[in-house]
Amino acid sequence: MTLERAAKVIESGIERGLHIGAQLYVWRDGKRVADLAFGLARDGVAMTPDTIMLWMSSTKPITAIAIGQIWERGKIALDDPVAKYIPEFGAKGKESITIRHVLTHTGGFRAAVGPWTADPWDQIIAQICGSEIESGWIVGKTSGYHVASGWYVLGEIVRRVCADGRPYSRYVREEIFEPLRMRDTWIGMPADRWRAYGDRVAPMHFGSTQKRPQPHRYWPWLNTPEAVAIERPGGNGRGPIHDLGRFYEAMLAGGEGVITPQTIEAISARHTVGLVDKTFNLQLDRGLGVVLDSKQYGPSSGWCGTRCSPRTWGHAGYNCSVGFLDPENRLVVALVFNGMPEAEPALHEERARATIDAIYEELGIGASC
Repeated sequence: MTLERAAKVIESGIERGLHIGAQLYVWRDGKRVADLAFGLARDGVAMTPDTIMLWMSSTKPITAIAIGQIWERGKIALDDPVAKYIPEFGAKGKESITIRHVLTHTGGFRAAVGPWTADPWDQIIAQICGSEIESGWIVGKTSGYHVASGWYVLGEIVRRVCADGRPYSRYVREEIFEPLRMRDTWIGMPADRWRAYGDRVAPMHFGSTQKRPQPHRYWPWLNTPEAVAIERPGGNGRGPIHDLGRFYEAMLAGGEGVITPQTIEAISARHTVGLVDKTFNLQLDRGLGVVLDSKQYGPSSGWCGTRCSPRTWGHAGYNCSVGFLDPENRLVVALVFNGMPEAEPALHEERARATIDAIYEELGIGASC
């Protein structure tokens, strides 16, 4: 299926200079609807469905599932304090923060580490542990997106609880990506794999309506061995977008042995409702490490478009991507653009929402709110 309306939205963005390329993957009722590529990966190199793209925070549900795995195996409890597993974390007001608080962005240590850093993993964890809880923050009640800090903590819990010496990046490869046949997905890509992939790894671009998009100047988003190697559980996932779609297919099918249906239900239940996120200054309903359909609070809260069912869950990535599953409509959508219109972020919201809504319209499902 060509999904002509959705394709026109993406191609219009190329013409407007928002991105030079994109990938779109759609799965419904046990069948692949589309695995499409548009435009360029970089100057002179065509985008293909196998091009390896930066997902940004669309990576976060991977970490949520990793936590879900060790929870269902009885190795942790969600309402245990983080300090039970990382004792040095329980300092400077953080002793009452639980794993559930971290997963729901209600812990209160947003600025403990910068959004991107090349520091060694152990140094990052030490920095987070030595940070103070935010002034005035009510743990479990105040909400604010922890773009990186909470995800390093979750990754460290996985690393310590597994107690087998594996780094977090290897754990997710062996316990999630490989079993689900997400063969070209990495959180921290080794240099030898980067060299072997060659032109398949695409840099992120800076989108602008004023000129042709150029490779982004921020080093962590470039196509270099140093950038792709960053082991960042909350945002440096890289792979073809059909791999992210494959992840959600498995969740829609009950976990396919990677995780149980009961744990998926727990992760995708509403754990916070109607809280105003202090980072985004908008309302979002959250599960455990994922965002639930929140379009009832306004367009900017509707990360999965205007036509999805209320049980839809997934996550978006900063100004470039989104992945989700809609269980009522038996639908999976994964979408990534190779350009960030950072100067005008509303343009990304517009293109993502228009693409997703066009998919629903062409499939004859959902109703616009």
